[in-house]
Amino acid sequence: MASREASVKARRGDRPAGKGPAARSAAALDSVIHERARLGIVSALAVSDRLRFGELKHLLGLTDGNLSVHARRLEEAGYVSVLKSFEGRVPKTEFRLTAAGRLALERYLRAMEALIRALPRG
Repeated sequence: MASREASVKARRGDRPAGKGPAARSAAALDSVIHERARLGIVSALAVSDRLRFGELKHLLGLTDGNLSVHARRLEEAGYVSVLKSFEGRVPKTEFRLTAAGRLALERYLRAMEALIRALPRG
């Protein structure tokens, strides 16, 4: 029965999971950036020198907690730097994309483009 299934898959052009250019491209996607909120953060910071917490929160439609958790993960990866200060008594948090973050985003985008090109056309 297994050989019949393999024969049917071969006729349809199916490939075993984990093989081929699409699978390799998908494996190359950076899991830190791939999450939607984190991809939004690095993308927004790629086109802005720096963004304040409130600006980023509003731009991406995230809650305070969500933004904090995802920004911390990006900071731990070295992709984002966090600058904390005070204006009077009001805390001010700004985010910047680091050189490593910019490089990681560029690699991520190249991997995503390769994945799209590797997908079968229907």
